[in-house]
Parts: sequence; C-alpha cells; structure tokens
Amino acid sequence: MHSAEFDVSELVMMGFAGKTISSETLATIRTERPSLFIFFAQNYESPEQLLALTDEIQARTREAGLTAPALISVDQEGGRVQRFRSGFTLLPTARKVGERDSPELAHELTRMQARELHAAGLQLNFSPVCDVNTNPANPVIGDRAYGDTPDRVTRMACAVVRGHLEEGVEPCIKHFPGHGDTHLDSHESLPTVHTPLETLREREWHPFREAILAGCRFLMSAHILLPHLDPVNPGTLSPTFLKRYLREEIGYTGIITSDDMEMGAITKNYGAEEAPLRALEAGCDILCYRSESAALIAMESIRKALKDGRMKPEALTPSIDRIRAARQRIRLASESLSPKERLARIGAPETARFIQDRFN
Repeated sequence: MHSAEFDVSELVMMGFAGKTISSETLATIRTERPSLFIFFAQNYESPEQLLALTDEIQARTREAGLTAPALISVDQEGGRVQRFRSGFTLLPTARKVGERDSPELAHELTRMQARELHAAGLQLNFSPVCDVNTNPANPVIGDRAYGDTPDRVTRMACAVVRGHLEEGVEPCIKHFPGHGDTHLDSHESLPTVHTPLETLREREWHPFREAILAGCRFLMSAHILLPHLDPVNPGTLSPTFLKRYLREEIGYTGIITSDDMEMGAITKNYGAEEAPLRALEAGCDILCYRSESAALIAMESIRKALKDGRMKPEALTPSIDRIRAARQRIRLASESLSPKERLARIGAPETARFIQDRFN
C-alpha cells in the first residue's frame, strides 16, 4: 500500500475495554484495521495475561492485513502514573529520580523499566515528562516532573530517552508546549497559561530540544491555551505551536501524538467530529483515544472530511509516512524470546532490589 493509499485508522490510536479482545473489538480490527493501540489499567491483570493480549493483537492485526507490527503503547512513567502494577516492578516518581540528580541512575532504571515493557509486547511508552514543574500548585504534573529547573529536567529526560531506545522501546516526551505552569487539570477543563515566549524558549522548551537531540522520535502535545501566542487554539489544535514553533523553529521531524482527545479540555470545548480534524490540520500525526467508540467516531469524521474535500489525502501523507516508518522499526520480543524468557524479565527480583537500594 503506497502512502497515497491509506486507512484513516493509521492515524488513530485506540484504547479498548477489557483484558481480552472482545467480539466487538475483534470486529473493529477486521473492518477498520487499526494499527495503533493504547493500554490502561483496565487492560491489565498480570504479566501472563498481558503477554497473551499483546500477542493476540499482533496476530489479529496480521490476519486483518497489516504487513508491519501494530504499535502498542502505555503510560508507564512511575509513581501515580503506572498502568501495569502487580507483577511489574513498581517505579519511583520522576521527582524521586530527579532528586538523585544522577543521569546514570535514571538511565539504568529506565533500561530495567523498558526491558519489562519490551518483553510484555509494548513498543511505545509515554515517558519521560519534560515539563518543568514551576507551579507548586500544579494539579497535573507535580511529582511527575523531574524537577523545577530546566537543567535538571533536561539531564534526567535525556537519560530516560536513551534508556528506552537501548531496550527497543520508543519513548515519547510530553507535554509540549509545556504543562509545568498550569493551575487547572486538563483532564477536566482547559488550562490557560500566560508564560512569555522567551521564557517558553529558555525554560519550557529546553528539555524538549535536548531530548529530541538525544534521539526521541515521539512527542505528545498538551491541551493548554496560551492566548497571547494563539488566542483560539490549545496546543493540540494549534498550528502556531505544532508547525511554527515545534517543526520550524525547534526543527522536530518525529511523530507528534495528541494527548488523550477524550480529556475535558477538548470534549467540553470542541465537538467529537470537529476536534480530530482540527488536530490533524494543526500538525498532529496521531490522535489518541482511550475508548474504542470515540476512536471510531474520529475515524469516520476523517473519512468524511476526505470524501467531501475538506482534507486532502496528500496533506496526511507525511504523517502516514512517519507512522509507517516507526512501525517498520518495531522488533517484537516474541521474535527473539520464548514466553518463559519474556516473563522472566518482568518484575525481576534484582530490579526490585535495585530500586529498594537506591530510592528507599
């Protein structure tokens, strides 16, 4: 299939309910051929169950005609944002890692973390957080940040990026253009930030720039409004931030994925059919949906926009090319390790001891 011919599902990352593939999700795989998946705690029970689920996704998508592996992702930062817990190594918060101020320690910890994810059949981790936690009252970031200075966040984030890549997992830096100075939770409403452009460049964007130079090929947008720079669109829907600043000024050539399109900052302000189109037009490559039903609405909206001429296929070709290249790079653990070897890498006693010795 040439990039001029593509399935709209190639642009949509889909969550789904349950710890197995239901008949409804199987029907979606057969008809829509999704190739991008995101897991949450609702999809996890045990390492054994997770291996079976990721292997089944790869098998079912192959049956549906996918020639490259599906990309399966998760938020496995550590601390309060860790979707796989029981049976996996419990990871310290980014703040605890940052307080050690040792890139070597962060790198080694990340390699252990990524080794578990790769063994379990995951290819993308939405980590590290590159936000600088400059607002102590921030309800979203807090201890998810490595610190409150750009230098510390940068040192830690670059080490975490390298640790992921060395173990065959793509990291995703987040949340551009910077969620560290917000006072509202974008899961519930749309935060407004008035940080001057020069401060954004010097403080917020420094960790992003350096993490990109360290090899990061995925970046997540933030649902925040900076009205002095774009009075109309939050980051995820803003060509100003995604095209002018991120692509042109910073020079980022990797994949831009939206934050969850079902968060209140988007759903309370933009329609379910309109939001995905505006995100793609702004420069997002991948639209992330936690539920199958919302993902299907987005796919249908994109299909309709292509049919009625609002969107041109060639406008989406660069996104399709970037996403397909990422999927071509995937090396599945199942190709080189037995199920027993894969399970032995998850929740290994020596990893727990490593964390116990250094963080407790």
